[in-house]
Amino acid sequence: MNLKKIVFGNYTQEELDYEYDNVKKFKDFDFAAYLEQLAEKNKSALKKYEQVLHKNLKFGAHEDETLDLFVVNPNGPTHVFFHGGYWRMLHKDDFPYLAHGFLPNGHNLAVVNYSLIPKVRMAELVNQCRASIQWLMDNAGGLSLDPAQISVSGHSAGGHLAAMMCTYEFSYPLTTVCALSGIFDLSPIQKCFLNEVLDLSNQEVEEFSPVLREPIHKGPLLLLTGEKEGPEYARQVNDLATAWSNYRETPKTMFAKEHDHFTLRADLGVPSSEITRHTLFL
Repeated sequence: MNLKKIVFGNYTQEELDYEYDNVKKFKDFDFAAYLEQLAEKNKSALKKYEQVLHKNLKFGAHEDETLDLFVVNPNGPTHVFFHGGYWRMLHKDDFPYLAHGFLPNGHNLAVVNYSLIPKVRMAELVNQCRASIQWLMDNAGGLSLDPAQISVSGHSAGGHLAAMMCTYEFSYPLTTVCALSGIFDLSPIQKCFLNEVLDLSNQEVEEFSPVLREPIHKGPLLLLTGEKEGPEYARQVNDLATAWSNYRETPKTMFAKEHDHFTLRADLGVPSSEITRHTLFL
């Protein structure tokens, strides 16, 4: 008898690893070429918006607590973005291309850097992200920002962080939040290949799974995932929308047609794209 060993839901280890391995999930996907294209867009964004960029602003004591701030609309709306990388890789310097998408729409942009696991634990990582928003609000006057017009988004692990920000109180309410390709239930992460680096404890899974927390943010909230990202990413969205409907207006969900994990991220650099416009609630 050949019985499959189930490790989470109805998934075997191999199947669960596949669900969260976004590179292997897409056949013939050239990840190196994808990163190279974004690197070129990063260079062009830094050159184009050099005059409005405040680079490597320190928002905390840790060396990793820095952000890049583009101010094109003094005292206008400011969008805060948290990058992905499964909490263990990437850096804000991989995301200046977002300026191409957000700035032409009249939004200032803050791209946040944070320490990665295993350098820090999840509690410190989340706290750094929380601190970045409060720092922007506290220092808004000197940065030509309006602290009452701050919105948030993030992609992948950054989608998780954007959702986590909904569970904290700030000096001013966040205007809008968009979690793209987000992970809202950490229990499958603890059971798949990612945990070899993350080493999540049961306490961390319980404390930092948005699906198990109560949202404070009552404003517009969008959970946006690519239609092609697979059943686990869809479940993550639907489970959070259901859980949080007990506390607030049910979060809006969107499964972007023809989009996968990587096209979704790339389209944030296109000002007229459906993804950018939904992220900014335009």
